[in-house]
Amino acid sequence: MLVLEDIICGISGALNSINQSVMAMSFGFAMLPSALAYLVGILFCVIFRSALPLSFQAETIIMAGSMGRDRRERLTIVFCAGLGMALLGGIGLLDDIIALAGDNIISAMMCGVGIMLCRLAFDMGKRHRIIGWLSIGTSIIMYLLTQNIGYASLVPIILCAVAARVLKIETEVKMETGDRFQLQKPIFNFTVVRGVLAVMCLTIGGNIAASGITSGMSGLETDVNIVSVYSGLADALSSMFGGSPISVVISPSAAAPHPVVSAVILMAIMMVILLSRQLPKIIRLLPEGSVAGVLFVLGSFMTLPENLSIAFSGAAPGDALACSVTLAVTAVCDPFVGMIAGMVVRVIAAPLGLA
Repeated sequence: MLVLEDIICGISGALNSINQSVMAMSFGFAMLPSALAYLVGILFCVIFRSALPLSFQAETIIMAGSMGRDRRERLTIVFCAGLGMALLGGIGLLDDIIALAGDNIISAMMCGVGIMLCRLAFDMGKRHRIIGWLSIGTSIIMYLLTQNIGYASLVPIILCAVAARVLKIETEVKMETGDRFQLQKPIFNFTVVRGVLAVMCLTIGGNIAASGITSGMSGLETDVNIVSVYSGLADALSSMFGGSPISVVISPSAAAPHPVVSAVILMAIMMVILLSRQLPKIIRLLPEGSVAGVLFVLGSFMTLPENLSIAFSGAAPGDALACSVTLAVTAVCDPFVGMIAGMVVRVIAAPLGLA
């Protein structure tokens, strides 16, 4: 049964995603074909009862956008990385990676992701002082008062939008290409190959971390292989026609009473906005930095405490050292590199007398 909180959490997640779309447009990704990725996400979440939605995600957009030297290279990177992730998920490789890493290191990696979210929130606060800090302060207060991530997301965004209107703070929308469906011709060179490997490594870590965090928030089992299949297919279909990478996101919808329904609401809202070409108009109403608060609350209140307990509770000295390295490297680099670093430390800790 659909309840108001499902809708609120879905809307909050969509508003967070709208803010990230500005970055996608700045790298030349078209918005209209990106709606195809949301359609893929909706179908898979409904069929497989997954609570993990797809949407614009800053890390993947920045990685694909910066690795490619022009729009054609960027789209090829996203397309090939998407197909690669769908293949890895289809053969079940990510389950093997998780089993090899172990619960302690996976939880430490999630702690690192929590710190990444907090750092991103504070970066927004520094860049957009009034809006960013207003968002963070309001989100913390709302979460402490209500213990509800939906209200802690939606109320600050609305308040920041009002404040931006009063203070006449505007968000600029820059699009380097026409917004239309256009079949893209891929290009292959060393830059593209390097970009594909980088995006896949980032996505592997991100999918594992987001799946674990969403499972903890929603109480539903999240199959990381299924997630990798539908996120990969979504990226491939979107980029084939010039659209943006659309990745799994840690969303307030996971904490809704019916997280699958709320995730579908989030993606349906975004799909309608993109297909109706209303995104640029809506972006101008939402000031940059208004999502800083929900990122901080997701990281500090909903990700760190439980995963810190799992990672370090009863851990032997060698495991504790491995978890510390995993957490630190994830926080300053990315989840996949952090996980690999922790696994390496765990193997060499005893022979080197570090355990």
